[in-house]
Amino acid sequence: MRTTYPRQAGRRGGARSWWGKAWQRAVEEAAFTESDLRAGRAVARRGEVGGISIGSGTVLAAVREGDDAWTVEVSVPELEDEQRRALVDVVAAATGRVAALLAGDLPHDLVEHAEEIGVELLPYGGELAATCTCPHALDPCPHALAVLAQTGWLVDADPLVLFAVRGLDRESLLADLHARTAPADLDGHASASAVDLADDVEVAADAVLRARRLVELLEAGADLPDGLL
Repeated sequence: MRTTYPRQAGRRGGARSWWGKAWQRAVEEAAFTESDLRAGRAVARRGEVGGISIGSGTVLAAVREGDDAWTVEVSVPELEDEQRRALVDVVAAATGRVAALLAGDLPHDLVEHAEEIGVELLPYGGELAATCTCPHALDPCPHALAVLAQTGWLVDADPLVLFAVRGLDRESLLADLHARTAPADLDGHASASAVDLADDVEVAADAVLRARRLVELLEAGADLPDGLL
């Protein structure tokens, strides 16, 4: 599944979250020269990157430069099937992790737990392979670095963007978590942990749907129903 995010307005300032800063460090590691990195950041801050399309293991975007437009493609290693299942297990291992992710927070212990079992969620510089249709001699060029920088803004605001880049988007994560609640114990009853997880997912998903509905109503200038507050 691929999700395209609207073009982001230019802005100044770095990442606010610890995982956003980790992505930012990876972008810095990926740059060949400091001048390319500065140029890429300037392009990002001017808002010259178009809508960013996030897919499993890929990031696509166009970047303006005067009258020209260049296409940037970034490749990030996807999780293998076994790693994906292990990551879902990690998310389900502690109460509140699902709700935290859907609320825009990435628990540090979740990432540490995943790393302990061999699942690297946060990328390092060498994993961010980027190409651009511009004639720049080296990859990543400033256009690619600008796309990486703005992708970091998306990751900073929503850590599930990071999951999606690794091959586990929001819908797939929730589906896999729901699937974990299906098995029953020998008496035919769902286990206590499964019930807790199901409740956690249901509450978190409901909160996200309510938030989306509130945003839609606010943007439309409509009155807010008491039931959504």
